[in-house]
Amino acid sequence: MTLAAGAAKAFAMSDQPQAIAELSFEAALKRLEEIVRKLESGEASLDESIELYGEGDRLKQQCEARLQAAQARIEKIQFGRDGQPAGAVPFDGG
Repeated sequence: MTLAAGAAKAFAMSDQPQAIAELSFEAALKRLEEIVRKLESGEASLDESIELYGEGDRLKQQCEARLQAAQARIEKIQFGRDGQPAGAVPFDGG
């Protein structure tokens, strides 16, 4: 690998977490499924497998965070402060 190719790869990897954060839940899950298929097939080299595993871990964390946020939002919609159904209450994200 040339120095320029190595630098480009390092830049792409440093930009990856931001790109993952911008994916929809469905897109992140689809990419995670692709990674699992590739790792299970054994077609990836050791270095590529390590990179894919890291990307997969970040995608898994992103999906879990989105699911937790959705669960919190649903719970907030269903119940008010008194525990009774309260209709739609805006989700404040925290």
